[in-house]
Amino acid sequence: MKCLVLGSSGQIGAALAVYLKSQGHQVRSFDIARTSVEDLRNKGIIDDYLRETDFVFFLAFDVGGSAYLKQYQHTFHFIDNNTRLMQATFDSLRRYNKPFIFASSQMSNMSFSSYGTLKALGEFYTKTLGGLVVKFWNVYGVEHDPAKTHVITDFVKRALTDKEIRMRTDGEEERQFLYAKDCSEALLTLAEQYKNIPRDKELHITTFKWLKIIDIANIISKLCGNVPVIPGSDKDTVQQGKRNEPDEYILSLWKPTTDITEGIGEIVKHYQESK
Repeated sequence: MKCLVLGSSGQIGAALAVYLKSQGHQVRSFDIARTSVEDLRNKGIIDDYLRETDFVFFLAFDVGGSAYLKQYQHTFHFIDNNTRLMQATFDSLRRYNKPFIFASSQMSNMSFSSYGTLKALGEFYTKTLGGLVVKFWNVYGVEHDPAKTHVITDFVKRALTDKEIRMRTDGEEERQFLYAKDCSEALLTLAEQYKNIPRDKELHITTFKWLKIIDIANIISKLCGNVPVIPGSDKDTVQQGKRNEPDEYILSLWKPTTDITEGIGEIVKHYQESK
C-alpha cells in the first residue's frame, strides 16, 4: 500500500512512518518541519502526491502538549493556521476521493477549547467525505520539536537534564496514555479495515486506563535514578477538569499491548542514548 503521512515529523506521524515501512508499505512523508515547501495551508500542495497514493493519514495540525496549548490555542495564528490547513487538505481529499483517516482528539467535544472546537470541525469535514475519524488520547513517544513537548517527554528531559522533575500542576489530574507504536498499529489496522468499519462508530485510540500525572512523574523518577519529584500548585487548566470516557468499539479490532512503564522506559533509553 502506498501511504501518504501528513504530519510525518510529529510525534505520532514519525512513529507511524517507521511502523508502516516495517510492515512493508511504501511511505511518502509530508511535513512543514521537513521543508517549508510542504505547507498544507497552501491549496493543492498535496495534489501530485495524491495521484500516486492509496491511503492518507491526516495527522498534521498545529498542536503541542498542555503547555503549548495553554499558551497558543486561543491566539489568532493558532486558529488561522489550523483552519487554513484543514480547508486546503480536505479540499484536495475531496477532489481526489482518496480514503483517509483524520486524527481528532478526545477533546473535540470540549467547546471551551479552540483546539477541541477545531478538531470537531475536522470531524465534520471528514464525515462529509466518508473518511474515518480517530480520537487520540495522549499519545506519547519521542518528540522532534522541543517547543511542542508533551508531559511524558517533558518530565523525562527534566529528569535527565535537571536531575529533578518540577511539575507545573499538583499532578492530580488524570489522563490515559498510549505508546506511539501501539497507536501506529491501531492506525494501520483501521486503514486495512477501512471499508468495513461503520461510520457511526466512535474510534478512540487509547489504553482505556486512567493514570494521575503525579503517578507518571513517579514512574519516570524511578527509571531515571529516583530523581526528586516536585509537584506544582496549579490545577489542570487545559481540560478544566472535564473528563470523557472512551468508546470501547475499537477493542473489537485492536488492543494496546505496551505497558506504561515499558513504553516510558523506551523513551528514557532514547534520550539517554542521544545525549
